[in-house]
Amino acid sequence: MLVKALGTPTITPNSHTLVQILDHAVPAMPPGSVLAITSKIVSLCEGSVVPVKGTDKRRLVQAESNYFLPSTASKWGIQFTITNDTLIPNAGIDESNVGNVYALWPKDAQATANSVRAYLAKRFGHKELAVIITDSTCRPMRLGVSGIAMAFSGIKPLRDYVGQPDLFDRPFKVAQADIVGGLASTAVLVMGEGNESTPLAMMSDVSFADFVDRNPTSEELASLMIDRDEDLFGPFLNSVSWQKGGRG
Repeated sequence: MLVKALGTPTITPNSHTLVQILDHAVPAMPPGSVLAITSKIVSLCEGSVVPVKGTDKRRLVQAESNYFLPSTASKWGIQFTITNDTLIPNAGIDESNVGNVYALWPKDAQATANSVRAYLAKRFGHKELAVIITDSTCRPMRLGVSGIAMAFSGIKPLRDYVGQPDLFDRPFKVAQADIVGGLASTAVLVMGEGNESTPLAMMSDVSFADFVDRNPTSEELASLMIDRDEDLFGPFLNSVSWQKGGRG
């Protein structure tokens, strides 16, 4: 697999459409490729921002979350939230590289992934391509951030090993590889977290992925989620007092 970050002009709220950015930054997309797009530029293009001035960030986080912890979780004043079925600090709200605004999460990241995939397939004349909308977050007990997939289209999200034999002919019971999550993490690493101005990444020769000429089904979208009572980290998630946020 080859991964290349793609540069764009400086993007501010409503300064560009997403199609304009793609036409500028993505000259080609060979079969077997995946384009990763940071959620932040999706939000900027669609105007999903709130001015910093006059905004209570703590209340904004609570309004944008499904559930939140009422107390701050760190010395930086970060609030833990569950937003769109994802454990994420501050409901995904970001204020880096966006000027004097808070960038919210996209209004409908899945709809964006679907429409971008359809546009790119028509533009490049083939159907063996996929799109992933990414963000970055931190992991428990690990310093630094890594990428996650918020939405995807044109690719099967998981590789299921359940029932297959391991090296010693013992069947796997629970093993599933998160294909879109792994690709998102790779893309975010290459795109960077600073002032690189490379909010896109092209991943080509993705031979291990199963491409599909369609949007993900509701079953495929649900397959990436797990109920808290079945989650390995459920005891931690269920041991705190979550409160309903504005999207709860």
